[in-house]
Amino acid sequence: MIDKVIKIAEKASIEILKIYEDNNFKITIKDDDSPVTRADLASNKLIIEGLNQISDYPIITEETPISYEIRKNWRKFWLVDPLDGTKDFISKNGEFTINIALIENNKPILGVVYIPITNDVYYAKKGGGAYKNNSRIFNNSKRKDLIGSDSNFHSTEETKEFFIKHNITQINKYGSSIKICKLAEGLIDIYPRFNGTKEWDIAASHIIANEANCKIIDLNTKEELVYNKRNIKNNFFIATRNNLILY
Repeated sequence: MIDKVIKIAEKASIEILKIYEDNNFKITIKDDDSPVTRADLASNKLIIEGLNQISDYPIITEETPISYEIRKNWRKFWLVDPLDGTKDFISKNGEFTINIALIENNKPILGVVYIPITNDVYYAKKGGGAYKNNSRIFNNSKRKDLIGSDSNFHSTEETKEFFIKHNITQINKYGSSIKICKLAEGLIDIYPRFNGTKEWDIAASHIIANEANCKIIDLNTKEELVYNKRNIKNNFFIATRNNLILY
Protein backbone atom coordinates (compact mmCIF):
# COMPACT_ATOMS: atom_id res chain seq x y z
CA MET A 1 0.00 0.00 0.00
CA ILE A 2 2.83 2.40 0.77
CA ASP A 3 3.90 2.45 -2.89
CA LYS A 4 0.39 3.53 -3.86
CA VAL A 5 0.43 6.30 -1.26
CA ILE A 6 3.76 7.56 -2.60
CA LYS A 7 2.26 7.66 -6.11
CA ILE A 8 -0.65 9.73 -4.79
CA ALA A 9 1.79 12.16 -3.17
CA GLU A 10 3.79 12.39 -6.41
CA LYS A 11 0.64 13.29 -8.33
CA ALA A 12 -0.28 15.97 -5.78
CA SER A 13 3.28 17.28 -5.93
CA ILE A 14 3.04 17.85 -9.68
CA GLU A 15 -0.11 19.92 -9.19
CA ILE A 16 1.43 21.93 -6.34
CA LEU A 17 4.50 22.76 -8.42
CA LYS A 18 2.38 24.00 -11.32
CA ILE A 19 0.83 26.56 -8.99
CA TYR A 20 4.18 27.31 -7.30
CA GLU A 21 5.71 28.21 -10.66
CA ASP A 22 2.62 30.11 -11.81
CA ASN A 23 2.78 32.43 -8.74
CA ASN A 24 -1.01 32.84 -8.68
CA PHE A 25 -1.53 31.40 -5.20
CA LYS A 26 -4.98 32.90 -4.41
CA ILE A 27 -4.23 33.21 -0.70
CA THR A 28 -7.12 33.32 1.77
CA ILE A 29 -7.05 33.33 5.59
CA LYS A 30 -8.89 30.62 7.53
CA ASP A 31 -10.72 31.07 10.82
CA ASP A 32 -7.58 30.10 12.78
CA ASP A 33 -5.61 32.87 11.01
CA SER A 34 -3.58 30.38 8.97
CA PRO A 35 -3.23 30.90 5.21
CA VAL A 36 -4.59 28.57 2.54
CA THR A 37 -3.77 28.69 -1.17
CA ARG A 38 -5.24 27.10 -4.25
CA ALA A 39 -2.30 24.68 -4.09
CA ASP A 40 -3.55 23.40 -0.70
CA LEU A 41 -7.00 22.85 -2.17
CA ALA A 42 -5.80 21.23 -5.41
CA SER A 43 -3.52 18.85 -3.52
CA ASN A 44 -6.30 18.07 -1.06
CA LYS A 45 -8.68 17.09 -3.87
CA LEU A 46 -6.16 14.81 -5.59
CA ILE A 47 -5.14 13.08 -2.36
CA ILE A 48 -8.73 12.40 -1.29
CA GLU A 49 -9.53 10.98 -4.73
CA GLY A 50 -6.42 8.82 -4.67
CA LEU A 51 -6.91 7.45 -1.16
CA ASN A 52 -10.55 6.62 -1.90
CA GLN A 53 -9.33 4.48 -4.80
CA ILE A 54 -7.00 2.35 -2.66
CA SER A 55 -9.00 1.88 0.56
CA ASP A 56 -12.33 2.36 2.28
CA TYR A 57 -10.82 4.07 5.32
CA PRO A 58 -12.26 7.49 6.18
CA ILE A 59 -10.09 10.55 5.58
CA ILE A 60 -9.35 13.61 7.70
CA THR A 61 -7.39 16.44 6.09
CA GLU A 62 -6.44 19.94 7.14
CA GLU A 63 -8.87 21.30 4.56
CA THR A 64 -11.68 18.84 5.40
CA PRO A 65 -11.70 18.36 9.20
CA ILE A 66 -14.28 16.04 10.77
CA SER A 67 -16.13 16.67 14.04
CA TYR A 68 -15.17 14.52 17.02
CA GLU A 69 -18.68 13.10 17.36
CA ILE A 70 -18.36 11.57 13.89
CA ARG A 71 -14.79 10.30 14.19
CA LYS A 72 -14.47 9.40 17.88
CA ASN A 73 -14.94 5.65 17.29
CA TRP A 74 -12.83 5.43 14.16
CA ARG A 75 -10.26 2.68 14.60
CA LYS A 76 -8.41 3.27 11.34
CA PHE A 77 -8.31 6.36 9.12
CA TRP A 78 -6.14 8.55 6.91
CA LEU A 79 -4.77 11.79 8.34
CA VAL A 80 -3.50 14.23 5.72
CA ASP A 81 -1.90 17.63 5.39
CA PRO A 82 -2.06 18.27 1.63
CA LEU A 83 0.45 21.13 1.88
CA ASP A 84 2.34 21.38 5.14
CA GLY A 85 4.23 24.64 5.43
CA THR A 86 1.91 26.96 3.54
CA LYS A 87 3.94 29.96 4.75
CA ASP A 88 7.08 28.31 3.37
CA PHE A 89 5.22 27.76 0.09
CA ILE A 90 4.12 31.40 -0.09
CA SER A 91 7.64 32.63 0.73
CA LYS A 92 9.00 30.31 -1.99
CA ASN A 93 11.77 28.83 0.16
CA GLY A 94 10.94 25.32 -1.07
CA GLU A 95 10.53 23.84 2.42
CA PHE A 96 6.97 22.56 2.21
CA THR A 97 5.74 18.98 2.18
CA ILE A 98 2.83 16.65 1.54
CA ASN A 99 2.01 14.55 4.62
CA ILE A 100 -0.09 11.38 4.44
CA ALA A 101 -0.48 9.10 7.48
CA LEU A 102 -2.57 6.04 8.25
CA ILE A 103 -3.73 5.98 11.87
CA GLU A 104 -4.75 2.83 13.73
CA ASN A 105 -5.88 2.84 17.36
CA ASN A 106 -4.71 6.44 17.80
CA LYS A 107 -1.17 5.85 16.52
CA PRO A 108 0.37 6.24 13.05
CA ILE A 109 1.22 2.94 11.35
CA LEU A 110 2.19 4.30 7.93
CA GLY A 111 3.54 7.66 6.86
CA VAL A 112 4.68 9.40 3.68
CA VAL A 113 6.29 12.85 3.63
CA TYR A 114 6.94 14.15 0.12
CA ILE A 115 9.02 17.25 -0.67
CA PRO A 116 7.84 18.59 -4.05
CA ILE A 117 10.81 20.88 -4.75
CA THR A 118 13.44 18.14 -4.41
CA ASN A 119 11.28 15.08 -5.19
CA ASP A 120 12.57 13.50 -2.00
CA VAL A 121 10.21 11.16 -0.21
CA TYR A 122 10.46 9.88 3.35
CA TYR A 123 8.29 6.94 4.28
CA ALA A 124 7.77 4.25 6.89
CA LYS A 125 5.36 1.60 8.03
CA LYS A 126 5.16 0.07 11.47
CA GLY A 127 7.84 -2.56 11.90
CA GLY A 128 9.22 -1.99 8.41
CA GLY A 129 11.86 0.66 9.01
CA ALA A 130 12.13 4.23 7.74
CA TYR A 131 13.41 5.29 4.35
CA LYS A 132 14.44 8.33 2.35
CA ASN A 133 13.88 7.54 -1.30
CA ASN A 134 15.22 3.96 -1.47
CA SER A 135 17.74 4.19 1.37
CA ARG A 136 17.15 3.11 4.96
CA ILE A 137 17.49 5.90 7.53
CA PHE A 138 18.19 5.49 11.24
CA ASN A 139 19.33 7.94 13.89
CA ASN A 140 22.12 6.23 15.81
CA SER A 141 23.91 9.46 16.71
CA LYS A 142 25.66 9.73 20.04
CA ARG A 143 26.72 13.36 19.57
CA LYS A 144 27.37 15.23 22.80
CA ASP A 145 27.40 18.64 21.07
CA LEU A 146 23.73 18.49 20.20
CA ILE A 147 22.25 19.90 17.00
CA GLY A 148 18.82 21.42 17.45
CA SER A 149 16.15 22.39 14.96
CA ASP A 150 13.60 25.18 14.88
CA SER A 151 10.85 26.41 12.60
CA ASN A 152 11.34 29.01 9.89
CA PHE A 153 8.18 30.88 10.90
CA HIS A 154 7.03 29.62 14.31
CA SER A 155 9.95 30.06 16.69
CA THR A 156 9.17 31.13 20.26
CA GLU A 157 11.02 32.57 23.24
CA GLU A 158 10.50 29.24 25.03
CA THR A 159 12.33 27.47 22.22
CA LYS A 160 15.25 29.88 22.42
CA GLU A 161 15.38 29.46 26.20
CA PHE A 162 15.33 25.67 25.83
CA PHE A 163 18.37 25.75 23.55
CA ILE A 164 20.22 28.07 25.94
CA LYS A 165 19.36 25.90 28.95
CA HIS A 166 20.75 22.79 27.27
CA ASN A 167 23.75 24.56 25.73
CA ILE A 168 22.62 23.82 22.18
CA THR A 169 24.33 26.35 19.94
CA GLN A 170 23.95 24.78 16.48
CA ILE A 171 20.35 25.24 15.40
CA ASN A 172 19.27 24.25 11.90
CA LYS A 173 16.01 25.81 10.72
CA TYR A 174 13.64 23.99 8.37
CA GLY A 175 10.04 24.33 7.30
CA SER A 176 7.14 21.90 7.68
CA SER A 177 7.73 18.21 8.46
CA ILE A 178 11.28 18.43 7.17
CA LYS A 179 12.51 19.03 10.73
CA ILE A 180 11.34 15.64 11.97
CA CYS A 181 12.56 13.93 8.81
CA LYS A 182 16.02 15.43 9.39
CA LEU A 183 15.86 14.01 12.92
CA ALA A 184 15.06 10.58 11.49
CA GLU A 185 18.09 10.87 9.20
CA GLY A 186 20.34 11.67 12.15
CA LEU A 187 21.15 15.17 10.90
CA ILE A 188 19.72 16.79 14.03
CA ASP A 189 19.30 15.55 17.59
CA ILE A 190 16.33 17.42 18.98
CA TYR A 191 13.37 19.53 17.87
CA PRO A 192 11.32 21.18 20.65
CA ARG A 193 7.94 22.65 19.74
CA PHE A 194 6.36 25.13 22.13
CA ASN A 195 3.49 26.45 20.03
CA GLY A 196 0.55 25.21 18.05
CA THR A 197 0.56 22.26 15.69
CA LYS A 198 -2.30 20.05 14.57
CA GLU A 199 -2.39 16.28 14.33
CA TRP A 200 -2.07 16.29 10.53
CA ASP A 201 1.14 18.32 10.80
CA ILE A 202 2.98 15.59 12.69
CA ALA A 203 1.42 12.15 12.12
CA ALA A 204 3.23 11.11 8.92
CA SER A 205 6.65 12.18 10.16
CA HIS A 206 5.92 10.64 13.58
CA ILE A 207 5.95 7.04 12.30
CA ILE A 208 9.03 7.85 10.20
CA ALA A 209 10.76 9.09 13.36
CA ASN A 210 9.66 6.07 15.39
CA GLU A 211 10.98 3.66 12.77
CA ALA A 212 14.30 5.53 12.73
CA ASN A 213 15.02 5.21 16.47
CA CYS A 214 13.37 8.50 17.48
CA LYS A 215 10.41 9.61 19.56
CA ILE A 216 7.97 12.51 19.79
CA ILE A 217 7.08 13.14 23.42
CA ASP A 218 3.98 15.05 24.57
CA LEU A 219 5.24 17.38 27.31
CA ASN A 220 1.96 17.07 29.23
CA THR A 221 1.77 13.27 29.37
CA LYS A 222 5.49 12.45 28.93
CA GLU A 223 4.32 9.80 26.44
CA GLU A 224 4.34 9.65 22.64
CA LEU A 225 1.82 11.90 20.91
CA VAL A 226 -1.53 10.26 20.17
CA TYR A 227 -4.11 11.00 17.48
CA ASN A 228 -7.86 11.37 17.01
CA LYS A 229 -8.22 13.39 20.19
CA ARG A 230 -11.30 15.52 20.79
CA ASN A 231 -9.10 18.58 20.18
CA ILE A 232 -6.88 17.97 17.16
CA LYS A 233 -4.32 20.47 18.44
CA ASN A 234 -1.16 18.79 19.69
CA ASN A 235 0.25 19.60 23.08
CA PHE A 236 3.76 21.03 23.10
CA PHE A 237 6.27 18.29 22.36
CA ILE A 238 9.91 17.37 21.99
CA ALA A 239 11.08 15.21 19.09
CA THR A 240 14.42 13.57 19.74
CA ARG A 241 16.43 10.40 19.26
CA ASN A 242 15.60 7.52 21.60
CA ASN A 243 18.89 7.66 23.51
CA LEU A 244 18.42 11.30 24.52
CA ILE A 245 16.24 12.54 27.38
CA LEU A 246 15.80 16.31 27.72
CA TYR A 247 12.23 16.65 28.98
